Amino acid sequence: MMQSAADEPLDGISATRQYVDRMVTGDGRCHGMKVLLLDSTTTQILSCVSTQSEILSREVYLVTRIDDPRRRGGSSSNGGAAGGGHSLALREEESTGHLKAVCFLRPTETNIGLLVKELASPRYSEYHIYFSGILSQSLLTLLAESDPTERVKQVQEFYADFLPINPDCLSLNCRNTLPMSYHSTSGEYAALYERNLMGLQSMLLAMKRQPAQIRYQKSSRMARKLALDVSESIKADQIFHFRRGTGSSNSSGSFMLLVLDRMDDPVTPLLSQWTYQAMVHELLGLNNSRVILRGVPNVSKDLEEVVLSSAPGQDAFFQTHRNSNFGELGEAIQKLLQDYQAKSQNTSNLQSIEDMQQFMEKYPELRSQSHAVSKHVAIMGELARLVEVCSLMDVSAFEQDLACADDQAGHLKQLMSNLDSATVKIPDKLRLGMLYALRYETAATSAIPAVKEAMRRGGVPPDGVALVDAILKYAGAKIRGPGLYGTNKDAASKFMKSFMTSVQGVSNVYSQHSPVLMETVENATRGKLSGVTHPMLVSGGRSSSNVEGMPLSQELLIFMVGGITYEESTKINEFNQANVGKIRIILGGSTIHNSTSYLEELKLMISCR
Repeated sequence: MMQSAADEPLDGISATRQYVDRMVTGDGRCHGMKVLLLDSTTTQILSCVSTQSEILSREVYLVTRIDDPRRRGGSSSNGGAAGGGHSLALREEESTGHLKAVCFLRPTETNIGLLVKELASPRYSEYHIYFSGILSQSLLTLLAESDPTERVKQVQEFYADFLPINPDCLSLNCRNTLPMSYHSTSGEYAALYERNLMGLQSMLLAMKRQPAQIRYQKSSRMARKLALDVSESIKADQIFHFRRGTGSSNSSGSFMLLVLDRMDDPVTPLLSQWTYQAMVHELLGLNNSRVILRGVPNVSKDLEEVVLSSAPGQDAFFQTHRNSNFGELGEAIQKLLQDYQAKSQNTSNLQSIEDMQQFMEKYPELRSQSHAVSKHVAIMGELARLVEVCSLMDVSAFEQDLACADDQAGHLKQLMSNLDSATVKIPDKLRLGMLYALRYETAATSAIPAVKEAMRRGGVPPDGVALVDAILKYAGAKIRGPGLYGTNKDAASKFMKSFMTSVQGVSNVYSQHSPVLMETVENATRGKLSGVTHPMLVSGGRSSSNVEGMPLSQELLIFMVGGITYEESTKINEFNQANVGKIRIILGGSTIHNSTSYLEELKLMISCR
């Protein structure tokens, strides 16, 4: 059935929450107590937009995993689905026959197999099944033939096959995709490629957008293949053809899909970060909206695992300050603490029954605020400790200079000093060596062999030193596009950037770098994106470098094979904030990298032929 695109916001969290709201009510056809059956991926998706307590308040008696082996033994337990609620469990002797099952699953052969087993010996009175992506006809037929008791009441596709991290930042949480650029999409990489294709299809369907233009990064054969396969699926399947109401922002046909590859910018994932969400991910790890503080000095037991979510109603402070820099964040947390202290002091003097009643009315809010204050204070304290212990301010200043300035002799001298230093940590020495190699790979007097030897003396292990060659193999000057070090900019623009950096002073030292993505965005939204570096797909699967006369894009979905970073997400959010009502961009990627995950995937490049 053709769907309507009228008045649909370009917002990943909003789109997914709408699907979740419809699922837990069965689109009005699933009243009463129910069980929510998820798989490993849809558990993560649900966690990004809802707390477990929210789900349980919607007549959901139990949230569990369809692949939980304990279910097959007759017992069910909570699968930890949408974090933040209380754990529930059904005892073996409890009857579940009166409950209805709402299944939210990826459309995979494995999940269909689990459903077939479930329906062969059904535990619930009804099954309302929702798939997060496009279900093939063969799997649908198999499912239909496996329902002898006719317990399945509906099967629908709800396109939420991605993690909505922020309203304008989407991830597939799909790791080990960097080597796809060097392999065909058969064999061990076929499943990874299929996951990226299905995820990108789902993003388009969730946003209810049909691209007027599909463009891709010419330097990447993987970007071209993905763009081509998405284009073919749009032509072949009516579900991509949306009705456009009068209120649709897409009615002008100004929506562009732009497929990029991480290889064009190998530098951004190697840099230290200084905004809240990005710092947490880099220094502590931010996975499925969770931060593990276990083992952090002086952290209480109830703060060993905390949630940082951008979903509405979950963490107002984080939503407001996730892109605040380190200095702004410290001031904001200090104000948060002062506000809480003021409110708690106002409740300390309880002299009448009315005072007590008012206190009890405010108590849940105060208790929630107390946890929020404690959480953010604990995270900020650990970030500050790690910045000092790892000498990150000095390291980051040098990283930024390596990324933004051209001074081979000066950089080499400073690099050698850092590699010999006992205060610079081994992971930071590795990143600095790789940043130097990327910038000066083509220099006439290359010092890369000497740098690698200094890295060894400085304690970098052999597999770390080997990553210097791996990153040049993955994204060296002969592989990537031309934009990384401004080779496609004229001398005047380079001078102006250098001049602005110097006059803005040291406060800008840690934020000089701008990802290659942002130059691409600026050009795309001004109609100046070159068809030579980013061709457009035209009829018959052909590519064209002639993009003159195409309408300016007011909406863009940018998908980056190989993963994105929170620095890029922050820059996209800043761009959206500066262009409210004019241009809207959604950034998606295979995963969201910090330097650790990026280096782990680069290690796979060592074995690539």
